[in-house]
Amino acid sequence: MADKSVITNIEARVWQLIDDHKRLSERCSELTAQRDALRIEKRSLEERIRILDAEVARMQLAEGLAGGGPNREKARARVNRLMREVDKCIALLGQSAALPDAPSAKNGK
Repeated sequence: MADKSVITNIEARVWQLIDDHKRLSERCSELTAQRDALRIEKRSLEERIRILDAEVARMQLAEGLAGGGPNREKARARVNRLMREVDKCIALLGQSAALPDAPSAKNGK
């Protein structure tokens, strides 16, 4: 009889473990879905922040170019930096066109 109560006790524990496993598996699935939704929301918010930062930079540049304000020097510096970058690109294009083995020179274009 003692053996039967031990077996019954073990069986009850096994069923409890099975129920716990099912419950925890469902909870894990719920949490995984919640995590994925939060990751998507995070990416969306990061993209929105990037867009708004670019908008703020454009507005500060416009304000600085429009006249007075604390952003005037920043705007001038940015415009100068952009102009230098354009000049470098033009210089590189000029060097590329002057090379004899450039693709445009080979094709006669």
